[in-house]
Amino acid sequence: MLVKNFSALIVEETEPKKFSMKVGTRSVEDLPAGDLLVKVYYSSLNFKDALSATGQFGITKNYPHTPGIDAAGEVIESTDGAYKPGDQVIVTSYDLGMDTAGGFGQYIRVPAKWVVPLPDGLSLRDSMVLGTAGITAGLMVWKLIRNGIKPKDGEILVTGATGGVGSIAVAILAKAGYRVIASTGKASEKDYLLSLGAAGVIGREEVLTGVDQPLMKERWAGVVDVVGGDILSAAIKSTCYDGTVTCCGLAGSTDLPITVLPFILRGVSLLGIDSVQCPMEPRLVVWEKLASEWKLGNLDIIGKECTLQNLEKEIHAILKGGVRGRIVVNLLKS
Repeated sequence: MLVKNFSALIVEETEPKKFSMKVGTRSVEDLPAGDLLVKVYYSSLNFKDALSATGQFGITKNYPHTPGIDAAGEVIESTDGAYKPGDQVIVTSYDLGMDTAGGFGQYIRVPAKWVVPLPDGLSLRDSMVLGTAGITAGLMVWKLIRNGIKPKDGEILVTGATGGVGSIAVAILAKAGYRVIASTGKASEKDYLLSLGAAGVIGREEVLTGVDQPLMKERWAGVVDVVGGDILSAAIKSTCYDGTVTCCGLAGSTDLPITVLPFILRGVSLLGIDSVQCPMEPRLVVWEKLASEWKLGNLDIIGKECTLQNLEKEIHAILKGGVRGRIVVNLLKS
């Protein structure tokens, strides 16, 4: 054991349903049982982390707690033969950062079955520009392709395009040769989305025009939706015959106001995406693609770096929709 104590963001419930956060010291001995002790070099900020850090929606049940559903770093100790000290690894999702101390601390201890070896072609930092958002976006694109949607079939709509999942989805799809139309409520971010490879940028109002109808004019060969609610409903209603819609988000709403008509008259497929309990085989496939054929040359545009000391400000910003792309947390500078 090379270290006993380390820096971490610590969230405490100061009184019922009131929470505070600070950068403090945690002990390696207090980490949960697990096969691997990992020194975290980089993490990233996700909306779920912000919910955990502010005690919302029951994401985390036990406090004090260190959030962070993403982590990338170096194995320090291992009781699993698949990994040895010095191996570079990625950990995303499962229970990390929810009720298991997460990547906003300089060390984590996790089961080996949660861990992905860092693929050749990605740095630890780049893997955290991607993180949960990247694996989610990658799964969505992968499922579109597996469902037969090809670049020649037509335009792909990406909703919530300035967020982490949306930004990476735009970039991956453009890299793969698709014509991407990015939808956002932030008109000021048009140049950002075009720089990621979007062929066009539209507002939410354009997506929603005609949403009260059971079917809308056919426009999209495929859709990557991270919003849900009326936006997802409109996207499905305006997807072309035999098109595919993938969805992963609920920022707009958990409700889906729609009839069966797009499915039985146009043969539209709706595919749900989960990256929390996703089996290891598709994870490995998508991580390999992100490190090779989908490797993005514009990750510096998508990712902005901060330290633990600056993280609270970014947590409040992401809850207000004020974060563009991805926030990478540098634990080496903390």
